[in-house]
Amino acid sequence: MISTQDIEKLAGLARIELKEEEKAKLAKEIDSILGYIDQIKLAGSKDIARVKEPVRNAFRYDTDAHESGAHTDAIVSEFPRKEGNYLKVKKIL
Repeated sequence: MISTQDIEKLAGLARIELKEEEKAKLAKEIDSILGYIDQIKLAGSKDIARVKEPVRNAFRYDTDAHESGAHTDAIVSEFPRKEGNYLKVKKIL
């Protein structure tokens, strides 16, 4: 079980004030939360053990890249307000 001193330390780190009855209640709640996290960790470690292939990132190589600027005119023509090749927006400040 987590001690009252640990609860006080956590409250200090979180910059909150706790009454004595709140500290006792939190100690019980934190123990149940940590117990549940242990169950999740155990269940997750069993699932990881079933994975046979190593986990890795998969990236698609962009082999059919279009020519730079090929679609610029079509996109700029759709702008509601423009200045040159730039989208003109209302000043916010």
